[in-house]
Amino acid sequence: MSEDSGVPRSGTRLCLLRQEGHPKLKRSEEGKRSMIPLGDRLRVLVVDDEPTICRALTVALGRAGYHVTTAETGSRAEVLVKQEHFDMLILDLRIPDTRGDVLFQMAIGEQPHLRGATLFTTGDASEEALKLIRACECPLLTKPFDLGELIMTVGRLTRHSRDATA
Repeated sequence: MSEDSGVPRSGTRLCLLRQEGHPKLKRSEEGKRSMIPLGDRLRVLVVDDEPTICRALTVALGRAGYHVTTAETGSRAEVLVKQEHFDMLILDLRIPDTRGDVLFQMAIGEQPHLRGATLFTTGDASEEALKLIRACECPLLTKPFDLGELIMTVGRLTRHSRDATA
């Protein structure tokens, strides 16, 4: 573990430049990078009915500097989207109580910026599934996916989303 950030030194992580003047992030070494504090982290909602995927993404994205919230059902995700702000949505196409594309439409109705900041995941590579995702105009990672690729995609989408709203 890194003594100053509490983040393991191994594995994939994004280092975000510190905000100037933030008391928790002052460094004695010039040019040193650090993780931003939880209150300033980008918020990601992961919706997947597989608890192991939710846990893996929570750990990987947390190490990359994101604040992660998970939902294992569409109904729980709907409540969260209506109550909290999210910068990014990672959405499984097939969840038991609703389809991911239906949840996506509800989410962009509540938080329009998610239209450009949603990543679909699925283990279903059928033509029907691909058609549903193409209609949403969102990127797709098929399961099993590489965590490094997922983190790079999340970084690209959140940068694009921030640039679009700036």
